[in-house]
Amino acid sequence: MTRLNSFILMWVLSMFLIVSEASAEDLVVSSDFPGGSAEVIQVDQKQRTILIRPAGDPQFGWPCWWYFQVTGVTPGEELTVTVDASQLKQANGQKLSASWALPEQAAFSTDQRRWTQTRPGKKQGENCKWKVKPDAKVVWFAWGPPFVPADAEQLVKSLSQKHANVTEFELCKTRTGRRVPALVVSPVGEKDNSRMAVWVQARQHAWESGGSWVGRGFVEWAVSDHPQAVALREKADIYYIPIMDIDNAATGNGGKNQVPHDHNRDWSEHPRWNAVQAAMKSLKQLDQQNRLVMFMDLHNPGPNSKQPYFYIAPPELNTERRKALQDAFIAVCREEMREPLKLDRSTPSTGPKYDKRWKEISSNWVRSATREHVIGITLETCWNTPHSNTNGYMTVGQQLGLGIARYLQQDPRQSPKQK
Repeated sequence: MTRLNSFILMWVLSMFLIVSEASAEDLVVSSDFPGGSAEVIQVDQKQRTILIRPAGDPQFGWPCWWYFQVTGVTPGEELTVTVDASQLKQANGQKLSASWALPEQAAFSTDQRRWTQTRPGKKQGENCKWKVKPDAKVVWFAWGPPFVPADAEQLVKSLSQKHANVTEFELCKTRTGRRVPALVVSPVGEKDNSRMAVWVQARQHAWESGGSWVGRGFVEWAVSDHPQAVALREKADIYYIPIMDIDNAATGNGGKNQVPHDHNRDWSEHPRWNAVQAAMKSLKQLDQQNRLVMFMDLHNPGPNSKQPYFYIAPPELNTERRKALQDAFIAVCREEMREPLKLDRSTPSTGPKYDKRWKEISSNWVRSATREHVIGITLETCWNTPHSNTNGYMTVGQQLGLGIARYLQQDPRQSPKQK
């Protein structure tokens, strides 16, 4: 090759690189949408790296949730996303551990419907870095698969339109006027007060999005043609609330330990939050009708939990019969909840040593305010595993449904002598 030809080749290559760099759009990061939360620290357009912090207000709960959109992506290019969790504070000013905001695998999506986990990130102190090659011009990143108020609305609406035995209703309006959607699975026109009632709710802590996905898996199983789902519907009505703390789910705040207290410390004689007040009223009515047999509260636990587990009744609220029924239910759930997230054998309780407001935790209020045969229990589904994704969560919900159906093959309202 002549010196002239070499010069021409080098010139062509340099021009190609210049054109390629010029053709790449600027990355733009935004969290201005329902559920969004991100403080943009730096966007390096040349290196295609993004650095953000969770942007929740500690007055509205632990600021560990983050969720943002990136536009200007060249499909197939590698993006590097880093979350700085070194500045996390609680409402009282105390530091919040960075681990709450740094999953080993983050969630990302190119359409806000199908959510995928990233490869494991690289932690450096109180930061974590993930690399992704999205095949789209727009991509969303989040702490976990989001489930926002619009998803709750869509779920209850679609199931009520598709199934004649599903009715959507409004649990209440929040203090800021947002609607809290809910549904009941019951035969059309059924007014038989002898039927059992099961109450399942999620997201008293708004950032724990996995709870809503577990709930979705449960309720979609409950309306399915699975023989045990059909058998459950023949004898029990099922009430489901996808998101209790709608306001914080909408604004991208954490909800947990918000000021003056969160939804799951509000089950008292004078509840502050409208959703809690409405749920308490409905549960009392169902219990007065001797219909309520189970209350299930869905949460995500701490970052080190690798298996789902139940919070059970503390000894202070147990009786011999209540404990026997609770043990029987957990036993069938252990048989059903095996893969991919096996139910842990540990069963911590929520007594006086757990929290100073322990009596105002929802499951404890149910245990103290309803009949002895009513199970009040909390399911914590781990969020920091390779299976903590939409499929894994929904599978847990389906398996939970199987456990509930098997447990209710015998009516717990009957005394042992009646059976």
